[in-house]
Amino acid sequence: MIYFVIKYNKKKNPKASNIEGNNKLELIWTVIPTILVLIMFYYGWVGYQPMRDVPDGAIEVKAIGRMWSWTFEYDNGVKSDKLIVPINKPVKLNLVSEDVNHSLYIPAFRIKEDVIPGLNNYMWFEANIEGSYDILCAEYCGLRHSYMITKLEVKPEAEYNSWLAEGGSAGGEKTPADIGYEVVRNNGCIACHSTDGSKLVGPTFKNVWGSTKTVITDGVEREVIVDEEYLKVSLYEPNKDIVKGFSPLMVEYSNQIKEKELQQIIDYLKSISDKK
Repeated sequence: MIYFVIKYNKKKNPKASNIEGNNKLELIWTVIPTILVLIMFYYGWVGYQPMRDVPDGAIEVKAIGRMWSWTFEYDNGVKSDKLIVPINKPVKLNLVSEDVNHSLYIPAFRIKEDVIPGLNNYMWFEANIEGSYDILCAEYCGLRHSYMITKLEVKPEAEYNSWLAEGGSAGGEKTPADIGYEVVRNNGCIACHSTDGSKLVGPTFKNVWGSTKTVITDGVEREVIVDEEYLKVSLYEPNKDIVKGFSPLMVEYSNQIKEKELQQIIDYLKSISDKK
C-alpha cells in the first residue's frame, strides 16, 4: 500500500490513466495462494483424520445429551451420569441428543464434538493418566446450559471392570429409594427438578408424591394427584399435562425409563415426601 501511495501519487500522475492487466502477475497471485491453501489443508487433514479413525477394539459408550445433563450408557445396559473409563484403552463415544444441539467437550483432553439431534456423530480418545476431568457442554442449549457439567473418571482396568460388572454401583447395600435416586440422577432428571424444594425449570421432587397439582390439559386447568398414573403420563407424554407456572420443555422418556425403573423412581419420591 505504501508503494502504491508513492508510485501513483497525484503529483506524479496528475491525469488518471488506465492500467492494463498483467497476466504474469495474475498468475502469480493465483498460484501462490492456491499452493499455500493446499499446504494448510494437508496439515489440517493430517490432524483431523486420526480423530475419525477409531482403533479396533475400542470400548463403545453411548453419550446422551439433553437439557441439561449427560448420561452415559454402556453395552451391558449400565447407565451413569459420569463417564467411567479404564486407563490406556481407546473409548468411542456415540453421541446422541434427545432435544437440541449440544457439544461434548473435555477440556483436559482438548477434544470437542457436536451432539446434534438426528445426526449419528462420534468421538474417541484414550486416557493415559488416572484422575477426574471435567466434561462440559460447549454449545449454548438453553437456560441451564452452564450447569450441564459432569466428570470423566479414568480408573485402573481392574477397577473399571469391577464397576461395570456390578452394574455401575459403587458397592454396598442399596435401598429401593437409593436405586430410584440413581435412576433419576442417571437420566438427568435433577438437572431440571430440585430435591430440596427450590424451584428450577421443572417442579421440585421434594414432597411431590401424593401432592395435588394444578395442570394445564388442552388449555384447561384441572387438579391432579401425583400418583403412579400421573408419573407415567409425565414421563411418556410430558406435554399432555403441564404443571401451572412451568413451560413445556421436557422430552419424553419412553425409550429411556422402563416400567421397573418407574417403580424405583416412585420409591425414591416417596422417600423424600411427607405422604408415603
